[in-house]
Amino acid sequence: MRLAYHGATHMPSDLTTDVLASERAGFQALEVWAAKVDRYLEDHSPRELARLFTSHGLEVVSVNSIEFIGFRKEQYPEIRERCRTLCTIAEVIGCRTLVVVPSPTPRAEGRAVMSIGVPWESIVDEYVTVLRDLSAIAEPCGVRLAFEFLAFGWCSVRTPRGAAEIVRQADRPNVGINVDACHFYGGGGEVGEISELDPAQIYTFHLNDMEDVPKEAITDARRLLPGEGVIPLDEICRRMKGIGYDGACAIELFRPEYWARDPFELAAQARSAALKILSPHFQVA
Repeated sequence: MRLAYHGATHMPSDLTTDVLASERAGFQALEVWAAKVDRYLEDHSPRELARLFTSHGLEVVSVNSIEFIGFRKEQYPEIRERCRTLCTIAEVIGCRTLVVVPSPTPRAEGRAVMSIGVPWESIVDEYVTVLRDLSAIAEPCGVRLAFEFLAFGWCSVRTPRGAAEIVRQADRPNVGINVDACHFYGGGGEVGEISELDPAQIYTFHLNDMEDVPKEAITDARRLLPGEGVIPLDEICRRMKGIGYDGACAIELFRPEYWARDPFELAAQARSAALKILSPHFQVA
């Protein structure tokens, strides 16, 4: 398993600091935060970006992310153009995966559509159409799309089973899913759902933990370092290992409290915490 640091774990840091902190902590891989890439490219070329990673011995396992790809109507051309831009950058830096995120459940007549019974089939149809379209943009660049379900009650796709159904119906060789521990725990998915996933369709895995709060109260800001919260990480990892997953694992945290810490110390803490969780199940690089 390739263990990666995630740029959102210390959001105030710039991309260069993420690279240096990752290297010093002993990571061999990084999942980059797209907005940090944008800022870096204001003053550098994509080729310089590629050299930044290679000179520090880091593989870029994924770019995170394009948010809210579905139900965008007249804004959808912006999603297509963002996909084209990030895939072009990903190709230059040797990154194979771009994370894409479902949208809030759409609204009609001032109310959530879900509250008036929009069929699940309509949600599936929307994302199948969008993922097929974006996959055609990504494919010439050699980029895969990792569709990430979200735990939050407002999201239109909240479980691994739901995301996997959409990916199966999209039926594109470069479309898979991202499994995030916090979103798995908070979204209502059952642990057994992991055992039903196709490991070839899991492109990325996010490791994190969560405070002991009602699932209705879960936010990204309540994430914790692995092993410090209530998510059954050992069981999740056991199930992921059981289906044969051995791809990238990124430590993704959004906790503002952590952002006040020294980024180099936080990266080292994140790697140490992740190894304690992962090592009983995976051979970690």
